[in-house]
Amino acid sequence: MKNEEIKDLFSKFESAVSILEGVECWSARELQILLGYSKWDNFEKVILKAKEACVNAGELLENHFPDVRKMVPIGSDAERQIIDIALTRYACYLIAQNGDSRKVEIAFAQNYFAVQTRRAEVIEQRLLEFERIKAREKLGQTEKQLSGILYERGVDSKGFAIIRSKGDQALFRLNTQQLKNRLGVPESRPVADFLPTISIKAKDFAAEMTSVNVQSKNLKGQSPIENEHIDNSSAVRKMLLERGIVPENLPPAEDVKKLQRKLDGDDKKVLKELKKNK
Repeated sequence: MKNEEIKDLFSKFESAVSILEGVECWSARELQILLGYSKWDNFEKVILKAKEACVNAGELLENHFPDVRKMVPIGSDAERQIIDIALTRYACYLIAQNGDSRKVEIAFAQNYFAVQTRRAEVIEQRLLEFERIKAREKLGQTEKQLSGILYERGVDSKGFAIIRSKGDQALFRLNTQQLKNRLGVPESRPVADFLPTISIKAKDFAAEMTSVNVQSKNLKGQSPIENEHIDNSSAVRKMLLERGIVPENLPPAEDVKKLQRKLDGDDKKVLKELKKNK
């Protein structure tokens, strides 16, 4: 997410807050728009999931999702009354957690409502960490899918490991072991857990292309599939180099598992604080 997008969303979320009986609240109707939902019916489904999570956490719905009524213009200086919900920060947090994090607005909201200080730079840092975790999850899903496709075409798990290593060598000009040594990756851990976000996405893009081309070209057996993955990884490297990015020269990033534990721990603290400050 670009810095300009973060600042724009930050401004919109800040201007939408109101104070109801001394408590920060957001209108569900306004939050619907902020989170990129064009239809109330679709957003209402997310709210229902959030309410369920609230009840499961032992909280009273009326403390976080009180129904309110508001007047909205319908043209010709006329108005009509609609049902709205006054959402506490805790309620908004649960809604964001139950939304589709692939949506830019949802990803922002998950972090905005988790950060008590509401400083744009704090949210931006958390978003960067969140993006890296999501990129790593996506790479794992892509590689799992690719492994299944290759297995159907005569490539076992050992062969897949070799193909993946050949792809690393084409992308980074280092084989997997050399890359581990350069980044200080423990022997038992995947190198992707210590790559910066852009490198993770580069590996994912190459694997996605291999997955598509293996099927469209009906490739079978290790040798032709290996060559395909090398070609795709080389193509991704060429694109990075053209933009001034040398992937093997990028510094290692924090262990993604450690980062996930940190964010999970932060989320637990957030839930406690949001409940306490309702």
